[in-house]
Amino acid sequence: MKAARDWSVRHAKGLHRLYAMLESLLMLLDPLLRRIGYQRLDKPFARIEGWVKGFLFDSQSCGQCTLGETGMACPMNCPKTLRNGPCGGVRQNGCCEVKPEMTCVWVKAWEGSQRLDPPEQALQIIQMPVDARLKGRSSWLRALRLRREPSA
Repeated sequence: MKAARDWSVRHAKGLHRLYAMLESLLMLLDPLLRRIGYQRLDKPFARIEGWVKGFLFDSQSCGQCTLGETGMACPMNCPKTLRNGPCGGVRQNGCCEVKPEMTCVWVKAWEGSQRLDPPEQALQIIQMPVDARLKGRSSWLRALRLRREPSA
């Protein structure tokens, strides 16, 4: 899993573009998806999303994906589940204070954000706290609904 996670951070720019294309495709399909019903589609989408993002990013399927803002590094892999930057315990070698054998998720997020256009800007977006009710739900469909109706 670590190798795939590291690969994803190294290829953040291409994966970010791919995600933008997927989002555009889903926007085109939005009328059909609405007709079928987002509630009905949530489980199958979440299953596919969990598999893809689980493999590539070791995603924890929080339902509120921030991969595009965190250099394609899932912040939910942080043992403290910090979504807005590292704690004060990042060691000098860049490893986590809780899991010393693991590179800090936010060190990886910084590396990945440097590959995005423009570098690091997305990393500065403050993320809302995790809503535990959304765990296991499709963040793709949620993002689509939020784009269509921001109050959703």
